Amino acid sequence: MLELTNTNVYYGGIHALKDISLKVLDGEVVTLIGANGAGKSTTLKVISGLKKPSNGEIKFDNKKVNSLSAPNIVKMGISHVPEGRRIFSKMSVMENLEMGAFTRKDKLEISKDYDKIFSLFPRLQERKEQMAGTLSGGEQQMLAIGRALMSRPRLLLLDEPSMGLAPIVVKEIFSIIKDINKAGTTVLLVEQNAYMALNAADRAYIIRNGEIEIEGNAENLLQDEKVKKAYLEG
Repeated sequence: MLELTNTNVYYGGIHALKDISLKVLDGEVVTLIGANGAGKSTTLKVISGLKKPSNGEIKFDNKKVNSLSAPNIVKMGISHVPEGRRIFSKMSVMENLEMGAFTRKDKLEISKDYDKIFSLFPRLQERKEQMAGTLSGGEQQMLAIGRALMSRPRLLLLDEPSMGLAPIVVKEIFSIIKDINKAGTTVLLVEQNAYMALNAADRAYIIRNGEIEIEGNAENLLQDEKVKKAYLEG
């Protein structure tokens, strides 16, 4: 479904991604974990068109997407839930969801998708006329995911969905991620909570200083002593 090959990204003189190669297969949950500044968010930005690679190749469904704009990448079937949620705080919950469907023209199907989002996130239905900025952190994260799902993505990019949330809310968010995947959406998950991420994923990549350091089956990496010491202990 998605494949990055020898992808490099620079921020000025900073070499942020160094020959990154990874793939996500249809139906998988794949997680990318690593420390702050390792290159996790940059990887998602380069996939969704928010940052252009210096070189290398990014393919989605065997089509090169390096030069496509972010809206055209959304139209292809990739949706990005950014770090920090980035909801439209002065717009209502419903208006945020409407913005998620901005590339679509199928009004009847859009209406059906609102019902699906409210089924997945009942609290959003209760607050659909409420200003998004007044929601709790967990509700804002639910809204950010719901807004992304309104584009009907085949691949959902999630950047730090657990950030700043209470443990009980984190469990709820990860349960919903599994439900989204079971319903047919492939997921690429960036996450600092390595334990939760590896438990949710089929496969994992560990990134360090802009390079893929380890890759493998998520269950196996949970038992890997090097991974435990670097990312799981404490």
